[in-house]
Amino acid sequence: MNFKSFAKENASKLCLMGLTAVLITVTGIVFHQSVIRILPLYISLVIGLLQSRANRFAPLLGGFNSLLYMIVYLYLGLYATAGYALLFSCPVQLLTFVRWSRHKYKDSTQFRVMSWRWRVAVFVGYGAAVTALCLILNTIGSSYSLLDSLSSMLGILISILTLLSFVEYSWLMLPSGLVTICLDISVAVNHPEQITYVIYACYSLICVTIGFFRVRQLYAEQQKTMETEAPSYESA
Repeated sequence: MNFKSFAKENASKLCLMGLTAVLITVTGIVFHQSVIRILPLYISLVIGLLQSRANRFAPLLGGFNSLLYMIVYLYLGLYATAGYALLFSCPVQLLTFVRWSRHKYKDSTQFRVMSWRWRVAVFVGYGAAVTALCLILNTIGSSYSLLDSLSSMLGILISILTLLSFVEYSWLMLPSGLVTICLDISVAVNHPEQITYVIYACYSLICVTIGFFRVRQLYAEQQKTMETEAPSYESA
């Protein structure tokens, strides 16, 4: 798909992306947000657009953008989070791009679903991980232990499910987006410059909501294709 047809097909999303960029810029200036903290957000706007289409290039761009976020976290003195961005977020997203490209379908990938047994196991494991992390954060005096635990553990879980092309990743993106908005608003109460991240989080939630339906559409198409091609495989 060339840029002209892409722009025509995604005109409304591009307008939303442009409006969000303007709002981030204006609020960043008003609340004196540092340029280094805003820069990754502009790239994330493009990633959000690609995510709304379940495009396999979203994790590729996201992997490189993680390096920019790492610089931001180092600047803020958040060394553990910077390590997470460098050692987990970046490589996992790059691996996701490689895996999605090996199993590509149109501009996305071939999706699959988890069994109910695995869904229950993942849910229980996630709950245990959140509880453990929340207890640790409470012990060290974190101000946002619950939201921080929910957000970080969802981020890890979604990254793994996305890497493995499970459609369930798109389901979890919705509550993850809501948790991120709540967390950013909580931080913005004491740090008004965080409003730029609140604005981006709202834009991201819209994108992942659209992406949720896009993944469902692609998976349904793939299932129909498999059903159509099944007889030919049997006869062969």
